[in-house]
Amino acid sequence: MVARLRNDAGGLICVAVPDRIADAFELPFLSTELDHPTTDDHPSYDDRSAFSLPVNHRETYTGITDRDRTRTIVELAEAAQSADDDPSYDTGDFATEFRSPGHVHILRGAPELLTNRAGHTELGLTLAEAADLRPAVVVCEMLDDDTGEALSPSDARSYAEQHGLVYLEGEMVVEALRPE
Repeated sequence: MVARLRNDAGGLICVAVPDRIADAFELPFLSTELDHPTTDDHPSYDDRSAFSLPVNHRETYTGITDRDRTRTIVELAEAAQSADDDPSYDTGDFATEFRSPGHVHILRGAPELLTNRAGHTELGLTLAEAADLRPAVVVCEMLDDDTGEALSPSDARSYAEQHGLVYLEGEMVVEALRPE
C-alpha cells in the first residue's frame, strides 16, 4: 500500500494520530520545536501546521523503502492503540521503538477533531473513530501528474471508481457525523 500511495497519490505519506495520543507520546508540533526564521509564519489554510516529528521504527534500515515505511506505519498504529488502551503509557516506550528524524511524518489531530479543524488529518481520524479502528490513520495528498497541484475532486472520484475504492468528500463526513 505504501508503494501505491507513493506511485498513485504522490504526496507526502503521513500518519495522523489524535491529540491525546500525541500527548501520550510527548510529540510536539514541529513548528514549535524548530528555532528557525522559516517557521515564523503560518500556512494560509490554518493557524498551525499539524506536523509533529518525522520518525522511523528502530528496526528499519534507512527508513525510506516501502518495506521500512510500512514497518514504521504498522508499529505507529500499534503504539497508538497501546497508548489509547493504557492511560499510564510510558513515553519511554515510544522513544525505545522510534527514532527521529525519519521518513514517516506524524500529524497531530486537533484536540476536538472536526470541531476545531476540518482538515484531512481530522477527517481521517474521525472516520477511524466512527469505525472503531485504531487511533492512527495514513493520509497522503493525491497530486495531479499534469499540473503538479492537488488532484481535483472529480479526478479523485474517477480514480476511486477505476480502482473500486469508496470515495468520500470531507463535507460528506462532517454532515454524516454532525449531531442532530
